Amino acid sequence: MATDATGSDAVHIPVMPARILDLLAPALEGDNCVHVDGTLGMGGHAEAVLNRFPQVQVVGIDRDQQALSMAGARLEPFGDRVHLVHAVHDQLPEILDDLGLEYVNSVLLDLGLSSLQIDEVDRGFSYSVDSPLDMRMDQSGGPTAAEIVNEYASADLVRILREYGEEKFADRIVRSIVAERAHQPIATSGRLVEIITEAIPVSVRHKRSGHPAKRTFQALRIAVNREMETLSAVLPRALDRLAVGGRMAVLAYHSLEDRPVKEVFRDACADSAPAGLPMVPESMAAKFSAVTRGAERPDADEVSTNPRSASARLRVIERVRRGSVTDQYATKESR
Repeated sequence: MATDATGSDAVHIPVMPARILDLLAPALEGDNCVHVDGTLGMGGHAEAVLNRFPQVQVVGIDRDQQALSMAGARLEPFGDRVHLVHAVHDQLPEILDDLGLEYVNSVLLDLGLSSLQIDEVDRGFSYSVDSPLDMRMDQSGGPTAAEIVNEYASADLVRILREYGEEKFADRIVRSIVAERAHQPIATSGRLVEIITEAIPVSVRHKRSGHPAKRTFQALRIAVNREMETLSAVLPRALDRLAVGGRMAVLAYHSLEDRPVKEVFRDACADSAPAGLPMVPESMAAKFSAVTRGAERPDADEVSTNPRSASARLRVIERVRRGSVTDQYATKESR
């Protein structure tokens, strides 16, 4: 996701929209189709779907109330073809049940941080602007980044930075954080950036690609919003609610979030039969088929006009037969 301006008048640029529409088209060209945008953001992808497929209804889900409100205004011309829900995407089964929908025809997850969240100064996501250390996508509740930084045990902070940020200098950074908070709470992104930068050896700072605080800020954002937990939960749940012929597309932006997508999609596209059977029973045959070969990337033209798309990785699969992915995982784990 991206914008070419800041604030509420920002122009939202969705990532790989044409390619996503082409890949979802076979699932959305019938009658009475339903598309789920599980990370609605400012509504760019949803608007593109509604324009291209005039018979499709869209269920838009987002945990960010401000983004949901802005998307609602953007999608208002489509009237009752749009159903917006303030929730986290791992609540998808309950949302569809409430809407009386047993199955849907397509699902899109765009896992990138929305342009609204990046550009709004008071959200605390950016390491380039000094602001309150918040980082919550849903500002109606839950711990802030400041609470995690100031209250979590040092061992937990080290784990977060290593696991979610793949930060090589997690120990050094956390020691500096703990020393600072013993004197006064760390309340702003600017102060945290100073602490992180000073903790990383001078010989390394200028050799790193990107800002010295990039990995730590990514790790804190993921921890604040439980992004990996909700991603792991939503993937099989969304696949289970796809109709035969339905397709699911996921845009990931770094290896940490792309890895579980790759693994879940791979398993869904594999037979669940034990090795060595002369033939695979229908009940154990793969429920899905890969649409993309590996992960597709935006082309050079898109990256030049929307630099924030550069790290995007798109994967798409299609349901080819009925059967529960969740049950398949249970069978796999019990063996």
